[in-house]
Amino acid sequence: MTIKIRVQTKNTKKLFSRLKEKFYFCGCLFFVLMRREEMDTIPNTSAYTIEKYTAEMDAGTYIKDFHDADYFIKFCQQCGNYGRRYGCPPFDYDPLSVIEAYDNVRIIGVKIIPNDKTLPLEAANKLMEPVTNELNKELLEMEKSLGGMSFGFVGSCPYCGGAPCARIEGKPCKHPDKVRPSLEAFGFDMEKTAKELLGLEIKWSKGLLIPEYLTLVCGIFYHTENDKTN
Repeated sequence: MTIKIRVQTKNTKKLFSRLKEKFYFCGCLFFVLMRREEMDTIPNTSAYTIEKYTAEMDAGTYIKDFHDADYFIKFCQQCGNYGRRYGCPPFDYDPLSVIEAYDNVRIIGVKIIPNDKTLPLEAANKLMEPVTNELNKELLEMEKSLGGMSFGFVGSCPYCGGAPCARIEGKPCKHPDKVRPSLEAFGFDMEKTAKELLGLEIKWSKGLLIPEYLTLVCGIFYHTENDKTN
């Protein structure tokens, strides 16, 4: 099995030396295909620099080694959005039965590095919003081309203009063609995914200031036969 990793970067001239041509994952050695590309879809501003990483692997292996719903759903249950948003658990279907139907998974990570290191923590959402919006569009386009199921991000729904989710009143989702759960909502370990598959360490704030960088992780499960780029 080969895990493919693609690194895209903008506003930087060096490819990360810590990502080598050989990549260790779960105690086994895999050969990695890496290339650097310009990022045309995700907006770059004077407020931050972005770096994008992509890894692909067998879906069954990812589920086996990175999925622990019993552990991670407990954190979802402590959130006020649990059962109140259509992108959040619990779901009216068995999540595993959905993703086990696919044979491959593509994991996408984006590192957002703020240029101002003194930004307050509450500025994080504003920094991430344009990036998550573009990634959501990219994921939905991949769904169309690959025929798979994409996974976006936790947080507020970007499609209802800040209005309360229709789920609260027991009404159908207003945007079922766009709203997607996150990987963590399905019980996947995001820190392990970012570190072992993308070479990214998720940073957390140690006080009132934004961390060194923000990390977004999303992905799509799909059938390899539908990927015309291979």
